[in-house]
Amino acid sequence: MPAKCYRMNMSAATVLSVEQYLNTCYDPDVEYVDGTLLERNVGDWLHSLIQSNIIFVLRTKYPHLKAVPELRSQTTPTRFRLPDVTVLREAPEGRYLTGVALIAIEILSEADRMSAIMEKLQEYDERGIPNIWVIDPRRRQLAVFQAGTLQTLTADSFQTARNEFELTRAEIFQA
Repeated sequence: MPAKCYRMNMSAATVLSVEQYLNTCYDPDVEYVDGTLLERNVGDWLHSLIQSNIIFVLRTKYPHLKAVPELRSQTTPTRFRLPDVTVLREAPEGRYLTGVALIAIEILSEADRMSAIMEKLQEYDERGIPNIWVIDPRRRQLAVFQAGTLQTLTADSFQTARNEFELTRAEIFQA
């Protein structure tokens, strides 16, 4: 049976079970944290351009990887996040990711709150994602989250923990 779809009015808190969340679609899509639906700050031109650039470059340079936008990903039994870009070695077995991604990428939006972003990055880290990358499109900055710390990069590229894959600043910010 197809999922029911709802246009979200985020003015009121909505509490659902995990099963209800996973069997419902939302417009715009939302994250799920301990029964509560959380709206995401996406959709502006710069955010979308950076997201598109990343997926195109990774798919072109590394065709054996799966680079996808906004894949529903379980971080704890009662939390599901939608990283802006998720990179996998293999497709998930189901409709959403229950395993560990190779790379989770978050692209900051002007309305993002640092505490909410840090909470999400910590969940990715605790889930065991080895490469957690953060991009600030307006400031053209790259950062890596590791062991509870967000560190701005001075280098001109992201590299995976084992230096298998690279994504350069020029590739990310191409117009």
